[in-house]
Amino acid sequence: MLIKNSRAAEYFFPNTSLEYVYFESIANSLDANATEIDIVIDIESYSKPDTLNITISDNGDGFNDKNFEKFCHVLDADDKQHKGIGRLVFINYFEKIKIDSFYIDNHRTFIFNDEFDKESIKNKNDLKKQSTVLKFLGYKKGSIKTYDYLVPATIKTRIIEHFLPRLYDMKLKNRPLQIKVSLTTRENNGAQSFTNSSEIFNVKDLPILKEKTIRDTTSLFDKFKLMYSVEHVYTEQKAITAICADSRTIHMDIISNKDFPNGYKMVFILYSDSFNGKTNNTRDGIMLDESSLRNVRSVFIKLVSEVIREEIPEIAGRNEQVKQKLQTNYPHLQGFIDDEAVGLVDKDNIINDAQSKYFNAQKELLEATELSDVQYLKSLEFSSRVLTEYVLYREKIITKLKGMTVKSDEKEIHNLIVPKNKNYYSNGDISDIYQNNAWVLDDKYMTYSVVLSDKQIEEIYSVIGVEGSHQYSETENGKPDVTIIFSDNPTSTNKVDVVIVEFKKLGLKIAKKEELVSQLKQRARRLIEYYPDKIQRIWFYGIADFDEEFRISLIEEGFVRLFSHGEILSKRQPIVINPVTEETRFADLFILSYKTMLEDAESRNTTFLRILKESIKKSIEILNKDSSNAF
Repeated sequence: MLIKNSRAAEYFFPNTSLEYVYFESIANSLDANATEIDIVIDIESYSKPDTLNITISDNGDGFNDKNFEKFCHVLDADDKQHKGIGRLVFINYFEKIKIDSFYIDNHRTFIFNDEFDKESIKNKNDLKKQSTVLKFLGYKKGSIKTYDYLVPATIKTRIIEHFLPRLYDMKLKNRPLQIKVSLTTRENNGAQSFTNSSEIFNVKDLPILKEKTIRDTTSLFDKFKLMYSVEHVYTEQKAITAICADSRTIHMDIISNKDFPNGYKMVFILYSDSFNGKTNNTRDGIMLDESSLRNVRSVFIKLVSEVIREEIPEIAGRNEQVKQKLQTNYPHLQGFIDDEAVGLVDKDNIINDAQSKYFNAQKELLEATELSDVQYLKSLEFSSRVLTEYVLYREKIITKLKGMTVKSDEKEIHNLIVPKNKNYYSNGDISDIYQNNAWVLDDKYMTYSVVLSDKQIEEIYSVIGVEGSHQYSETENGKPDVTIIFSDNPTSTNKVDVVIVEFKKLGLKIAKKEELVSQLKQRARRLIEYYPDKIQRIWFYGIADFDEEFRISLIEEGFVRLFSHGEILSKRQPIVINPVTEETRFADLFILSYKTMLEDAESRNTTFLRILKESIKKSIEILNKDSSNAF
């Protein structure tokens, strides 16, 4: 050879596994018309990889002059399905491969290693037998990645999966083939099925495959052909989904074991002439551009979905339930979810694909310089989708808040509603809308000018443009949990509305809950003197979990229940703003239960979501109708 074998092996096969030694050896044996292939693995123990020897023999045509000459030249291939480099993978794993080949009247021996230079010893075939033996010696790697590369049962399964199209073609043509895999070891590991054992595969044992075809819309001449088998075996599900390229199977993840019912053994192989010659060096991937690959995957899913409906009719109802659940949970992606993939592909992948289509469609609209009537309708539809996505986010926040327990820290509740030590401004980043969840209290609080979380009263003064305030004690905590400030006029800050909110941890004793009223009164003393001149309206809210004792305590304090389906009590509280003159003003205090706050938020959110879902549904119907009328 004109190049160094080990360097060529590293170049062509940078990322392989030991099983590729089996694959390439078998491929060569099949090319040589072998009908019997034996793989013998010998190793002292799994922990001693340096003792690994592999012998692979067949009864094929052998290394006659023509085959030997091809072997000596890298990239020498007869057709586009062969690359002429497969044997280089041997050098990745072994120091040398001793080859002993009997064919017709001759017997050829040679050693394939890094220094191989086309030299061989050729004698007469006195035994008149036909066989080729490859002995792989001097394992190079420091370890063996997995027992699977040595266990006969696993190797047999991987060989069938890898060569299934070619093996099935042999079955159809009544060409015999038997492959035997054996393991000999001096240190067994039953837990890993690593024991002296052997497995035999016969091509005649392959199941009969059915066929389904569809035209390739990207080509004038090509078509896709699906070969498949579906068996109810009452065992754990097994599914092979792959495309056939260069007589090898290239795995494509179509059926999710997670979402598909157990008890079925399935084989799906997608064929197309356009796949041939497109495999990578290791034959485990196909070199198609992203657009072509998406088209292939879409066709594959469509065909497999059709087969599943035909072969397993009862699954249709189950898939419809999954589809309805996806539309309920992700209404903003309605119309982008691939219905054919439902029940086959993992739900997370379905949503990711739909999200990608959604973003691409958005991008197309945003980049349009002028909007057609159809694009205008789409822009309205996307507005509904974007708003729906936000309302769904709010639903998750409510769910998380409802999941809070007495073990949850007050900080957790606080941070979910408005993160502590944060300021939010009406002209701030759009991402603020996904952090500031003051809407949990009331949707009108989304039209704020400023939201201050866990900030000193003095910072509130700064925002509303005043200085100083009476403080009864230096130790008084002047940090409301949440302060929401609204401008009287968006273009002017002469007068403002202010909302003060205090939270209490769930599960507190009555004394700690009663502190809520005291805290609100403290906040009022330091702000009410600016009412109604600078602050035209001001509300004080306390939020805690309610029990009978706390409710009675509030009633004793003069709080009265508001007309509501939940627990909301209010009181017009006199507040002394000057301890010397004892001048008094009134502040409205509201105490509501944590449960009531969440139920009100959930009710509002559900209404929004129902309206938006219907809007998206109608938009899709109109767009689909316009699209069909265009033809």
